[in-house]
Amino acid sequence: MTVEFSSLQKSRFADAGAVHLPASLDASALRGLIAALSGHAPAQAGTRLHGVAALTPFLANDGPVGRAAAAVLGDATRPVRAVYFDKTAQANWAVPWHQDRTIVVRDRIEVAGFGPWTIKGGLEHVAPPYEVLARMVTLRVHLDAVPDGNAPLLIAPGSHRLGRIPEADVPVVVARCGTAVCRAEPGDIWLYATPILHASEPSVQPGHRRVLQVDFTADELPGGLIWLGV
Repeated sequence: MTVEFSSLQKSRFADAGAVHLPASLDASALRGLIAALSGHAPAQAGTRLHGVAALTPFLANDGPVGRAAAAVLGDATRPVRAVYFDKTAQANWAVPWHQDRTIVVRDRIEVAGFGPWTIKGGLEHVAPPYEVLARMVTLRVHLDAVPDGNAPLLIAPGSHRLGRIPEADVPVVVARCGTAVCRAEPGDIWLYATPILHASEPSVQPGHRRVLQVDFTADELPGGLIWLGV
């Protein structure tokens, strides 16, 4: 089963850099995804996932999550990074406005244009040339309801078209682009351009706000670099 975006969804994604896909997972698929994640409780600021075989059927390009990415990137789409978040009363953090700037690779290989390097969650992360990020999409799969009080993602519509934004310029860009609130129900997906400026506030009614966030690409990397994958 594939996903076909309507002309309105395509236009909204191109202009704003994000599109809401309500009820992308039915009740059965949602239960299955929750079960697949049950042994991977998020740490303080989220858990990076790798080698979780139970996620494969969900993230494949014909699966209930991966098919949404494939609708944008094509049949070569594959997941290359996954992070599992949950905001609770014990872990109720804020994320300031920022662009995602790194990818995860199998091994550190010095390639022109890639760097600096960091280790996060024991995995090799590197900042690639901006063009790599510009050809990626990120999906947020919601396992819980995310109304206004439960820390919905905030995005700056259109900021994905502005290239790599210097940190000092971020507040000005957000003010110019404005802010959109990504509310969601369980089973909803928000798909956005990976470089879009985004943020999150603490929940004012902390209970659970479980989100599986997955980056997808259809590209290969140069110079012997290999995506780590999920």
